[in-house]
Amino acid sequence: MRPSEQFDVAVTGIGLITPAGIGTEQTWETLCEGTPTAGPVDVLADLPVPFASTVPDFAPAALIGPGARRLDRFSQLAVAAARQAVDDAALDREAWVPNRVGVVLGNGFGGLDTWGQQFERLARGARYVSPLTVPMAISNIAAAQITIDLGIGGPSLTVSTACAAGATALGVSVDLLRAGRCDTVIAGAAEAAVLPVTATAFDRLHALSRRADDPSAASRPFDRERDGFVLGEGAGVLILERREQALARGRSPYAVLAGFGASSDAHHPTDPDPGGAGMRRAVEEALRDADLCPQDIAHVNAHASSTPTGDAVEARMITEIFPDGIPVTANKGVLGHLLGAAGAVEAAVTALSISRGIVPPSANFGVADPGSGVNVVHGRALRRPIPAAVSHSFGFGGHNAAIVLVRP
Repeated sequence: MRPSEQFDVAVTGIGLITPAGIGTEQTWETLCEGTPTAGPVDVLADLPVPFASTVPDFAPAALIGPGARRLDRFSQLAVAAARQAVDDAALDREAWVPNRVGVVLGNGFGGLDTWGQQFERLARGARYVSPLTVPMAISNIAAAQITIDLGIGGPSLTVSTACAAGATALGVSVDLLRAGRCDTVIAGAAEAAVLPVTATAFDRLHALSRRADDPSAASRPFDRERDGFVLGEGAGVLILERREQALARGRSPYAVLAGFGASSDAHHPTDPDPGGAGMRRAVEEALRDADLCPQDIAHVNAHASSTPTGDAVEARMITEIFPDGIPVTANKGVLGHLLGAAGAVEAAVTALSISRGIVPPSANFGVADPGSGVNVVHGRALRRPIPAAVSHSFGFGGHNAAIVLVRP
């Protein structure tokens, strides 16, 4: 018997804080409208790429409380999204067994804002450096802060697989549940790296779009005129638990997380394997884990960061694996690239698509590469039943992760 046949891993709660809005409904509405979020950012004003996608009207003290001032922004986003997800799942914190609840969170950069501020203070002298620097900035602290905030005593893990971190965190969470180490896992990712050093570093790699004259048109997944991604920030958290447990407490799942696959390109620090072999292995492993074939999949939520090379390789992989005409969407056209948080947010959106029978459109798509063959949903949302979908994410270093979600 496959481990996944022992029980279904249900997605019962979602928390989203993204450039499209505070909360799941605001994010979903903006995605379904296909409205890009990129715009000028003050701290980037003097740089070659002065725009990004940032979370609007994020008020940490109002969402978290006065303790928010002791958290780096990526932890603030994570804790706020985790609270939303727990509330959405209608979990009773008084009733759960804390040691049977786990946290798995992904991120790429940790508390980059805190490190930057403290480097500036160090220039004035050692005594100006805050004693809270390390506990605010280390990469595991967002997951730890969730456990502290919610009183969780089970395993707390942080994964860092670059832009695949959110999807990887979901896969690790499924393993914890299948192994019987947890009854419930709070899983997802958070990233807050819209900062001058990050924007400059990505620009030096020629990874960012330079459409400063029209930022809202800058993120163009799969479009022939794409020239790079738009830097973004945000958090996505999902509640994963046994389906029987959810039903016993009267909670109907958004979707079932039926399969996970991961691979390494073993090719290059930043460029994907040009043949897409690593991407393909991750997707095929996720399908095997879910005991499904490509013809069972009705929708793909693509990584599609809007880079010339990455999108082309991914498009070829999709058309090689899945049936002709499968609807494909790319949330980064609206949200920008949330880096380590992207995969978790996109997985949550995929679960919502399955639950609601709606595929949000990809923003800024006009004309595909010659011979691309990808059926990109654009212009308006597509309404259709979605029995099963794939969401995949790919990161620097050749990290690949894919998940399969199915209708309960």
